[in-house]
Amino acid sequence: MDGRWVEVGDGVLARRYRELDLTVGLVLGGERALVVDTRGDAVQGREWAAAVRAVTALPLAVTITHAHFDHCFGTAAFLPCPVYAHPACRAAIAATAAAQRAEWSAYYRDRGDDATADALARTDPPLPDADAPAVLELGGRAVALRRPGRGHTDHDLVVHVDGVVFAGDLVEQGAPPSVGPDSVPAEWPATLDALLALGPAVVVPGHGDPVDAAFVAAQRDTLAGA
Repeated sequence: MDGRWVEVGDGVLARRYRELDLTVGLVLGGERALVVDTRGDAVQGREWAAAVRAVTALPLAVTITHAHFDHCFGTAAFLPCPVYAHPACRAAIAATAAAQRAEWSAYYRDRGDDATADALARTDPPLPDADAPAVLELGGRAVALRRPGRGHTDHDLVVHVDGVVFAGDLVEQGAPPSVGPDSVPAEWPATLDALLALGPAVVVPGHGDPVDAAFVAAQRDTLAGA
């Protein structure tokens, strides 16, 4: 599987994948490390976990930005460890996992990618087991877990650390933001305003390369119809 690291801050790393143009994250502290999202099936999760372990042997915690399969179906590879999310994220995974598995397995099979389709069909994602705290201490490094508002879903969570924000799918680079049946487009621009109020120097989108605040502001304006 492909995957490449991008350093976005001191001890703050993004990992980029060609598959779905996905971006996940890793934040290193003095006592433990935080994984941001877990990829889309058990096989992808194992690759991502192995990549993390090639960087650090620290105990891990996981945070999930939202309940879509490509961000959370790989969680089992990181267990045992705490898995943090917005409370509504846990409910959304429980309610939609089977439908997401069926829809996206068919998507990959239709494109001739039987290996990914089979891996996804066999994946039963574990649910987050802890509500995201406002601040998560990693040992000499405090990470803020924030719900800036509703947008891509009704439970989007962002990770803010030392001028870097992992934004999940509230921000996308290389494609327009994905507005789905569980999105709240009317509130999305205000949610991006709240994200920008954090003062990020770097924003890591759920899909695409890291961007700056000006890119997020332009995407907000597009969503607002400006």
